[in-house]
Amino acid sequence: MSGVMKRMGMIFRAKANKALDRAEDPRETLDYSYQKQLELLQKVRRGVADVATSRKRLELQLNQLQSQSSKLEDQGRKALALGREDLAREALSRRAALQQQVTDLETQHQTLQGEEEKLTLAAQRLQAKVDAFRTKKETIKATYTAAQAQTRIGEAFSGISEEMGDVGLAIQRAEDKTAQMQARAGAIDELLASGALDDPSGMAKDDIQAELDRLSGGTDVELELQRMKAELAGGSAPQQAIEPGQDQTRSQQQPQDTPRFDKQ
Repeated sequence: MSGVMKRMGMIFRAKANKALDRAEDPRETLDYSYQKQLELLQKVRRGVADVATSRKRLELQLNQLQSQSSKLEDQGRKALALGREDLAREALSRRAALQQQVTDLETQHQTLQGEEEKLTLAAQRLQAKVDAFRTKKETIKATYTAAQAQTRIGEAFSGISEEMGDVGLAIQRAEDKTAQMQARAGAIDELLASGALDDPSGMAKDDIQAELDRLSGGTDVELELQRMKAELAGGSAPQQAIEPGQDQTRSQQQPQDTPRFDKQ
């Protein structure tokens, strides 16, 4: 049972991976990666700004403590000049405590300054990488777009694209239907001519009339051919065929004599 479940899981992951690969657009992936790098660069810059702000705050505190230390030193000197050794000792004690704070703040200041320099250098390096990635990204996107366009053009010319495939199938179906209709029309004409089918309009001819029409048409052609030969030879054209039922007396009449005129 565990083997079947593992196999089903593998098939599902393979199907999902294929579907994701089909839906993935490398240009969108590159843009997303570039956006993430910009966000990381922004975070590093914000960190540099925070460290610089903390360093500046320590510098302000150091300046204040140093000012207080100088003030306490002046007060101790004045108290000693007035013979108040106790006041001078108190002022110097406070000054010593301030000096300890100053030392601690200076240590922190040096630490923050070092961190700021490291973050600044990291931000500069990351900025260079982001710029290089952006250039490479645009190059890859342009190359991919050109390759995609060439592929589509090639598929269109070869007729293997989905759009052109649909057009080709539509043309094939239209040609098949046209051929089928032509074959059906030809079959119906043959059946009507042979008499296997009746023409309800009454305009169809039977086989005897069709044969007579064919013979009559051939005779007319032969007569026309003889007439044209006679004209070319300089002779007279043969007489036309006499239609059935036509009065033949006119064709058998002899030509009348030409009247003679006596000389006066």
